[in-house]
Amino acid sequence: MDMKAALDPHNQYLSSWTINGDPCDGFFEGVACNEKGQVANISLQGKGLSGKLSPAIAGLRYLTGLYLHYNSLYGEIPREIASLTELSDLYLNVNNLSGEIPPELGSMAALQVLQLCYNQFTGSIPTQLGSLKNLSVLALQSNKLTGAIPASLGDLGFLMRLDLSFNHLFGSIPTKIADAPLLEVLDIRNNTLSGNVPPALKRLNHTFVYENNLGLCGVGFSSLKACNASEQVNPNRPEPYGPGATSLPTRDIPETANVQIPCNGSRCSNPSKSPRASVAVGVIAVTIALFAIGILSFIQYRRRKQKLGTTFDISDSRLSTDQAKGVYRKNGSPLISLEYSSGWDPLADGRNFSGFVQEVFQSFRFNLEEVESATQYFSEVNLLGKGNFSATYKGILRDGSVVAIKSISKSSCKSDEAEFLKGLNMLTSLRHENLVRLRGFCCSRGRGECFLIYDLVPNANLMHYLDGKDDTHVLEWSTRVSVVKGIAKGIAYLHCSKANKPALVHQNISAYKVLIDQRFNPLLSDSGMHKLLTNDVVFSALKASAAMGYLAPEYTSTGKFTEKSDVYAFGVLVFQVLSGKRKVTSSTRLAVESCKVQDFIDPKLDGRFFEYEATKLATIALLCTHESSIERPSMEAVVQELGNFTSCL
Repeated sequence: MDMKAALDPHNQYLSSWTINGDPCDGFFEGVACNEKGQVANISLQGKGLSGKLSPAIAGLRYLTGLYLHYNSLYGEIPREIASLTELSDLYLNVNNLSGEIPPELGSMAALQVLQLCYNQFTGSIPTQLGSLKNLSVLALQSNKLTGAIPASLGDLGFLMRLDLSFNHLFGSIPTKIADAPLLEVLDIRNNTLSGNVPPALKRLNHTFVYENNLGLCGVGFSSLKACNASEQVNPNRPEPYGPGATSLPTRDIPETANVQIPCNGSRCSNPSKSPRASVAVGVIAVTIALFAIGILSFIQYRRRKQKLGTTFDISDSRLSTDQAKGVYRKNGSPLISLEYSSGWDPLADGRNFSGFVQEVFQSFRFNLEEVESATQYFSEVNLLGKGNFSATYKGILRDGSVVAIKSISKSSCKSDEAEFLKGLNMLTSLRHENLVRLRGFCCSRGRGECFLIYDLVPNANLMHYLDGKDDTHVLEWSTRVSVVKGIAKGIAYLHCSKANKPALVHQNISAYKVLIDQRFNPLLSDSGMHKLLTNDVVFSALKASAAMGYLAPEYTSTGKFTEKSDVYAFGVLVFQVLSGKRKVTSSTRLAVESCKVQDFIDPKLDGRFFEYEATKLATIALLCTHESSIERPSMEAVVQELGNFTSCL
């Protein structure tokens, strides 16, 4: 109740939280508990909350997920939050939070995602964040952070995404960060960073973005000038002010925040004064240089007087932790064995449903015996794959048809029975030649799982045909055109509203979700899946998609999916099909804008394509991936445009 009073001071949105209620009875909005009756998850994103985060949060010591993004919360992050030792996901992005990032966050060993972007945080990034050994995403973009980038962030062995863009950071990029083993995305745009860019960052290619840092230099990076002698980095020399430093650095700006100045006699007796100015005066005689050093010394003086804080904001495009080579969340959801209030069997015999729903459910419903028999009791031999919230098995039904059976644990499913049934009903209404067909479902209270039975698509997904190493995985031109058309038709069908089917946004379109059958027809999978899953599982599923560039840019400011966000993902898919590559780079877009077909078309086609069609497809991809959602066409318009294609190669 202390949490409620702080988050929702006018009792406008959390009226279901009552003093005599039980947070685990299913009636506290946004609250879910684990099997022991302990609050494990709070999901209140986008609820319009305009209060503060109370220090009372420390009392929820079994909390694993806290989702308060897209609200209007203000004030500071209470330092007491650091006592939540089991918290793995902390989403505070897109609020009006301010103050400094508490260095105490560095003691939250279970943290995997820390999102603090799009707030008003000030101060420097705490070096203590380098102790978060399980962290995979750190996003601090669009705040008012100052100081240098801590070299300690390079100690994060599972760090995959680091976003520090649109702040006021200065200094150089620590070499240790460039050597982070799993780092895939580094965004430092729009700061005042300077010095030599570590050559190791070349491996990130287009996922290392650094524009609007005029002081940066380096070789092998487009738009960067070459470094002069004073800016070169000696790889054998320790980082300035870093561990092992034995003398004052030769550069004026340290590479780490929370610097440790080597003491010599009484030289560091007053830590609030910078000794660098006195050292520099003896070396530099040019008036302009002295003036510059004076400014830097003042900034450093101000920075050291501030308490060291840290801001990590992870965009909702956080990477999937099961990709992090060892960091694997078995449940996908932090909700452990979440139970429905009346036991988990939403389709139990004797329940009363409307006539249509009853008819649909009975025609689609399988029993557990059929599922177990089809999969040979879930034999490992039939296991097709595991994700972070489900496992998929190959199965053979009694009629001889081959199916794919997706098993989803109840802890990953929506806890509200009505919402879960509504989602199931929607899935049964989806019938289109370019969607994977749902044959039926089975909910088992005994096993604590829900099973979705789909037609098995024997070929691989579209990703299998990108970056192919041999000719057997190269799609010919007519097939590529056909694949693009089919995907467009499938998405357009989802977006349209019909008698028994409401309009639906897919939300997670990617090359992994496009299955290719034996006739090379594309089939979109997982349509409507978000209607069955808990919010935290949906967020988790989006991370990999966002990392590959499918997430529309407006999501970071709205937190909502629309038909136009699906259109954006479709545009990225078209670029991939044209180039034959998994990653869509800025050079690909530039080649399209310059009408240089040979520069963006897959070289493995050996010229066997229609230039007119390639140009038109590329133009469609550009329109679909326009930064402004208003400028993107509808999928219906895209389908009409693609109807003019008559490729016969």
